[in-house]
Amino acid sequence: MPRQITASGEAQTFLKAFFEAGVGERTLVLTGAGISTESGIPDFRSPGGIWSTRQPVQYQDFLTREDARLEDWQRRFEMLDFFERATPNAAHLALARLAREGLIDLLITQNVDGLHERAGTPEARLIEIHGNSTYATCLSCGKPAPIAPLRAHYETGRSPCCEACGGLLKAAVISFGQSMPEAELSRAASASLRCDRFIVIGSSLLVHPAAALPAMAADAGAELVIVNREETPLDPLANMLIRSPIAESFAGVPV
Repeated sequence: MPRQITASGEAQTFLKAFFEAGVGERTLVLTGAGISTESGIPDFRSPGGIWSTRQPVQYQDFLTREDARLEDWQRRFEMLDFFERATPNAAHLALARLAREGLIDLLITQNVDGLHERAGTPEARLIEIHGNSTYATCLSCGKPAPIAPLRAHYETGRSPCCEACGGLLKAAVISFGQSMPEAELSRAASASLRCDRFIVIGSSLLVHPAAALPAMAADAGAELVIVNREETPLDPLANMLIRSPIAESFAGVPV
């Protein structure tokens, strides 16, 4: 069985030493909803969350049905209200500093809240594998657009369109039924196979393909650390399990 830490103070000591020892090694991070719930953002997949109480809007329906587009935009604006009120917590800030200093090779996140970017994580070291729900992109020309100003258009009863070409605008997330970004997935998988250490933070490791990445790393010989309040399917592969609150656990890692 892997070692396990439950006290925040012990977790702080371990994580500080873990990253200090990482100079010259390839360290990957995967984050999930658990890191952002401590910033006040609900886990939208959890019981009572948006995705558990409503049927998901399929990508093909978004493309072909105005009612589906309006339903999707309603959810995006609901989520944006949470994102705008939230601020990066100690874990987001610590990971951003570590990435800037080169102690994290790559930070892969399943979250779409943009908090890693706001914390200062360099774009070159960040993969938002499920996209980002804080802005939209045109499905025709690819031009980005901020989401907040689109609310007025939505409130007229019409889904937003691109000002440049008139194409459909969609939040820059990977929707149900939409293909995952091949380049980002390939980069994440390649890095997972080559890394020396892989740390999972706040992910249930139930959503694929992201959940497969730490298993790939462990199978290739990497040290695996899982920081999550609940058990995950990959716990038996881990070298260390940390069960304490995430923001508190990272408070000992200087920022």
